[in-house]
Amino acid sequence: MSTLRFWIFRWLIISSVAMPLVVGASTPNVVLKDQDGKTRNVNEFIGQGKWTVVAVWSSNCPICRREIHHTSFFYDEYKKRDATVLGLSVDSERGRDKALRFISDHGLEYPNLIGDPTVASMLGGGRFVGTPTFLFYSPDGKLAAHRVGPVTVEQLEEMLAKLRGQKPISG
Repeated sequence: MSTLRFWIFRWLIISSVAMPLVVGASTPNVVLKDQDGKTRNVNEFIGQGKWTVVAVWSSNCPICRREIHHTSFFYDEYKKRDATVLGLSVDSERGRDKALRFISDHGLEYPNLIGDPTVASMLGGGRFVGTPTFLFYSPDGKLAAHRVGPVTVEQLEEMLAKLRGQKPISG
């Protein structure tokens, strides 16, 4: 294992142990622009009676480009049930055009807000590691869990089922 991989692995282990300390925090009052340029508060999407998976991504993230379709499939399956997805680009307003191209290229139909790593830190209740990151919010808007790295639809379902305290619902 390379030295860089070792330190990344070590940091992920340490951060996953520390993360439960911030779980349960309410959604911060954060205002960003959506993909249409409209000013939106994240609280319009989180804490609205559904589980919300915030998919934090970047247009220059190769893993995001390769794996983002899983969040789209999850969104399509759960939007009429008890869960939804909110995308958060950390490309910032300077990278808005790249973020919009990413949304278009990947056919993301769920809402996406454009922010930066600072916003991701605020929503995640701590230090932002990188993309992709997934934040799981309860129906009442409390941060329930987070995951750094790629996920499949099945892993999203398993995490949601675990948070709900039940077995996964398969489509």
